Amino acid sequence: MFSTAVLLASTPDQLLPARELMAFTLASHILLVPFGVALPFITLLMHHRGLRRNDAVALKLARRWSAVMAVQFAIGIITGTVLSFEFGLLWPGMMGRWGDVFGLGFGVEAWAFFLEAVLIAIYLYGWRRLKPWTHFWLAVPLPLAALMGAFGIIAANSWMNTPQGFRLDAQGNPVDVDVRQAIFTPMFGPEYWHFVVAMLLTAGYVVAGVYAVGWLRGRRDRYHRLGFTVPFTVAAILTPVQFMLGDSAARAVFHKQPIKFAATEIVWKTDTHVPEYMFGRLNSDGTISGGLRIPQLDSILAGFKPSTQVTGLTSVPAADRPTAVQATIAHWAFDIMVTIGSLLILLALWYAWSWWRHRDNPRGRWFYRCAAIAGVACLVTVECGWITTEVGRQPWIVYQHMRVSDAVTDTAAGSLWAMLGIVIVVYVAVFGAFLAVVLKMRTRWRIADEGSGAASAGLPEADTPYGPRSETEPAASGHTSGGAS
Repeated sequence: MFSTAVLLASTPDQLLPARELMAFTLASHILLVPFGVALPFITLLMHHRGLRRNDAVALKLARRWSAVMAVQFAIGIITGTVLSFEFGLLWPGMMGRWGDVFGLGFGVEAWAFFLEAVLIAIYLYGWRRLKPWTHFWLAVPLPLAALMGAFGIIAANSWMNTPQGFRLDAQGNPVDVDVRQAIFTPMFGPEYWHFVVAMLLTAGYVVAGVYAVGWLRGRRDRYHRLGFTVPFTVAAILTPVQFMLGDSAARAVFHKQPIKFAATEIVWKTDTHVPEYMFGRLNSDGTISGGLRIPQLDSILAGFKPSTQVTGLTSVPAADRPTAVQATIAHWAFDIMVTIGSLLILLALWYAWSWWRHRDNPRGRWFYRCAAIAGVACLVTVECGWITTEVGRQPWIVYQHMRVSDAVTDTAAGSLWAMLGIVIVVYVAVFGAFLAVVLKMRTRWRIADEGSGAASAGLPEADTPYGPRSETEPAASGHTSGGAS
């Protein structure tokens, strides 16, 4: 208790508002990331299906998703730019000292962001102006640009978790930087693939959830069926893959960041035969309140045998580890993520069983209710993943090299609190505008699908995504309406 009081007394006044500001902007931005990273792939998958099968409904879905993708990307530019400024504004100690070591990751992310913007513009432009297959192949680099952006930002974050690629001079400054080692750190591989699959999974479940809600409201046409099936299939296939990747990433943390692992599993003392606690709260004296205790399971999960030794939080001084509150936050975030992931596996198995037995989607309303909830649940897991990553690393901003308190700005705390208030107001307006635009597009598309009132709306859609059919082309059921085919 005394050591905790000393730590609180030595904490700069501006640290809390700086953390709150960074946490709010990052938590807001991360909700858009799955669509920036994964929606291009899902859209092109639907686009390819439409071209290969001459399926006008699939093409209509791809075009509409591309419009949402563009609006989302515009919002992402705003939130991403704010984050980039905050790194320099709120954490000048880190950027000033370590920027030359790990800054290339941010540079790669910025170039990928610019490239993705150009490719999205070409993709939107090409719907009415390019030959169908030419249009498709010009868009193929779009998901690759999104993956490159993820590469850059995860390279920077994994370096903060397992810093390497430099040596320190007599003054403690990094010199002799090895860029390759700074990018490909021990945590980069586990963190990158876990992140990418999480983005694909989340985007798939969220997009499918929109059409699951439509199904529950009685829209049983092919448009909603196809809009649900393609993204949900992608997500269902990746769900067990993600569970294994998450297990691999957790084991990498066990080996490379043992104190962080101890925080996420609320392990107080180094020992073998360590039990696993599902939820529960760590107290400052090392006791655990509540939660479900499973004997020896933590040691088994970490090293595949009960005799595996798990490092505890008390193996390092109190100043070098998360507080009991921080460890509990990281632990709950991790357990929520694992719990939701386990439930998603059951949902994916339900879907697979129906296809194996009936070659069709499940027809029960409970399945579609669960599918609609799955998208929201995935967004929760994305937030929990970043909470686990960042809170579990405390008190370090660069693991075992620089504390968060040493990196924070010297700007007055009052100014930072005022800035947080302004950012909250701006973000509410920005996300409100995003929602309003998406709802407006949905209304326009529904009017077009119903075939009534389009003229009064002044925004009619063409018969096909690649322009009106010629008068000699025979009408096909797939070309009449995306919502009534």
